Amino acid sequence: MARILGVDIPDNKRGEIALTYIFGIGRSSANQILAAAGVNKDKRVSSWTDEESQTIRTVINENYKVEGELKSEIRLNIKRLVDIGCYRGRRHVLGLPVRGQSTKNNARTRKGKRKTVANKKKAAKK
Repeated sequence: MARILGVDIPDNKRGEIALTYIFGIGRSSANQILAAAGVNKDKRVSSWTDEESQTIRTVINENYKVEGELKSEIRLNIKRLVDIGCYRGRRHVLGLPVRGQSTKNNARTRKGKRKTVANKKKAAKK
């Protein structure tokens, strides 16, 4: 397995797919990186030379925020929203959808498992 930026990328996959294993790099970014490095996107990672791997590393380091750096930036952005007390920050704190989605029926991913509330007991008949 090739190792780029602390991430093991699989040898048996094509370059454009293998680079997406790095957090912050999707398909289009992977294609741009490979084009800038001068590597064929259909070439398997196992057939990359050391020079190609090194040029890919340098392209990523110079032009992209990935992995820990990107995660910390996202975390700081959310923390800033929470600190200033804006609507989006409060939604993050409450664990509710942030981007205006309806919460009456769905939003189970953000709200978590259902918390069932019991009904009132009916009065016994005499």
